Amino acid sequence: MSDISIKTRIFLILAMSSLFSGCKKEQILSGNQQILFQVDYTNAAWGEHSGFFIDNKGNVITYKNPEEWNNYDNLYNMSDDQLTQNLLKCKIEKKVPEQDLQRYSNYIKNIASSKVSARRNVANNAGKTEFICYRFSESTGNYQGYLIKLEGDYTSENLNFYSRKVTNWLRHISETLNP
Repeated sequence: MSDISIKTRIFLILAMSSLFSGCKKEQILSGNQQILFQVDYTNAAWGEHSGFFIDNKGNVITYKNPEEWNNYDNLYNMSDDQLTQNLLKCKIEKKVPEQDLQRYSNYIKNIASSKVSARRNVANNAGKTEFICYRFSESTGNYQGYLIKLEGDYTSENLNFYSRKVTNWLRHISETLNP
């Protein structure tokens, strides 16, 4: 009987350890999520609209003055269909390293749960650059965007510790793209 008890204990310990080890790395993003990040620049005074997405494979997908573009709403929401239509107007420019993609996508949950500072007017006719991260809802089929940083005529930033790291990473990617 003591052998069965020991075997049962070993089984329970192994079962519990595998259960808890599976919880260590929480699945933050949906498996059907196409994009993780976006940097979007618009300047109505100059008629400019350009930027890029980073998708779930690390592709940097650029756009410049696209026609019939589906803009996100004022809360950075966009449907999966709208995004798919936009992606058809883009081109893959480069790829980010897998370890970078993993590191920065792990920050999305923290950024999504943080507050954003109030907008301050700091310039005129500078346009706006928005650094955004996304989470996809399987139940609604929509992307919920979260502002990481706003620059240009107005400034605002996410108050999460990781937002500056992500902004600097996205800015570096932007600087390496062809004009």
